[in-house]
Amino acid sequence: MIDQLPAQFTFRPGDPGYAEELAGFQTGFTLRPGLIVGATDADEVRAAVVFAAARGLPVAVQATGHGLAGPAEGGVLISTRRMDDVRIDAAAGTARIGAGVRWGQVVEASAAHGLAPLNGSAPSVGAVSYTLGGGLGVLGRTFGYAADRVRSLDVVTADARLRHVTPEKEPELFWALLGGGHRLGVVTALEIGLVPVARVYGGSIAFDGADGEAASDVLRTYLEWTRTVPDALTSSVAALPYPDIPQLPEALRGRYVISVRVAYTGSAAEGERLVAPLRAIGPSLADSLREMPYTDSHTIHSDPPFPHAYYGDSAMLSGLDAERALRALELTGPKAPMMTVVQINHLGGALDAEPPVPTAVPYRDAAFLLRLLSPLDGTGVAAVRALYAQVSSVLEPLAVGRSLNFSFGGGDRTGGLHDERTRKRLAGLVSQYDPASLFGGVYEGE
Repeated sequence: MIDQLPAQFTFRPGDPGYAEELAGFQTGFTLRPGLIVGATDADEVRAAVVFAAARGLPVAVQATGHGLAGPAEGGVLISTRRMDDVRIDAAAGTARIGAGVRWGQVVEASAAHGLAPLNGSAPSVGAVSYTLGGGLGVLGRTFGYAADRVRSLDVVTADARLRHVTPEKEPELFWALLGGGHRLGVVTALEIGLVPVARVYGGSIAFDGADGEAASDVLRTYLEWTRTVPDALTSSVAALPYPDIPQLPEALRGRYVISVRVAYTGSAAEGERLVAPLRAIGPSLADSLREMPYTDSHTIHSDPPFPHAYYGDSAMLSGLDAERALRALELTGPKAPMMTVVQINHLGGALDAEPPVPTAVPYRDAAFLLRLLSPLDGTGVAAVRALYAQVSSVLEPLAVGRSLNFSFGGGDRTGGLHDERTRKRLAGLVSQYDPASLFGGVYEGE
């Protein structure tokens, strides 16, 4: 058994490099682990788990730091950013990705073979963590969740064993890891299936949302439009007040903007036909709808690439009507006490289909996902939560749960991330694989 920590990338508070190793994309919530292990391979992950288990210390994992790493205060944080190997098997249509790999790396490596992963909208997000949370991607309605394409996982469990987990070998652990997150071990690598996509028709079309009537037209048209589009088209609508800064296009500066984002795997000509009802809404502030190489798919959403402080939450919805959607925008719009981004993702299609192999990804029959995200610069979490509570009260009749991928900064709020049946099954597996809760994973009751 490994009983020594790697010396090269091991940091304690006060050590040179500790703060740099701890830094991640999320800057609004600071952790203070007693030890950071910058692992370079699975053996070093095992060594960190042995060290923590022997001392009864909690273990958390961080790759890119977009979400909170877990119960790391005074414990051991395993930083996986150096485990960033990507290997493509073009003949098999698969990729093997290390725990620290970012989606942008997988997109670029796959594109060389005319393939694509089921990545999220931001190229800087860690691919493994995103997939363990389910992974609602740019092409979700066409191909399902990223978790649905996982072939195998390498994971270090609480007993410091490195397990190669497949649907045939340890099917219960395979089920739980995909949709259950990091609470059953440290995943060191995934093998994922890729899809034969080299180009998409997509982009966004932005409207001035300051006019209440115009905002109503956009939302009503969008929600009606989602009833008509094929599964080959994945879309969302987002509303946010843009700051008046020179880094933004002049047409968007200082405006409250409602944008419809589109990704379509069919022809550009058919894409143009499908988006015609959106263009008919009225004059747009910006329109980037076009055919593009899949390597440009991140421009559809243009998520911020720089680290910042934020809080976010989400609601999986059985349906959505324009009145409730408009009320959510009224609460979070320009007159709100803090800047809030609202995004409504159209679900269904392959996301609602039976996956090739069962996973713990919940709420597959949800029709929409509503996401809220607020910068924390000068704004306290309590004020943000108070605003979100008002939005939740509007959505409550339609809400079936929350999304693990889109719960930012709410580590003490785990309710609703899984349905009751899934929670109980996950709790039983925690008792089996991590009885001492080394990874902080008590699912029962959440």
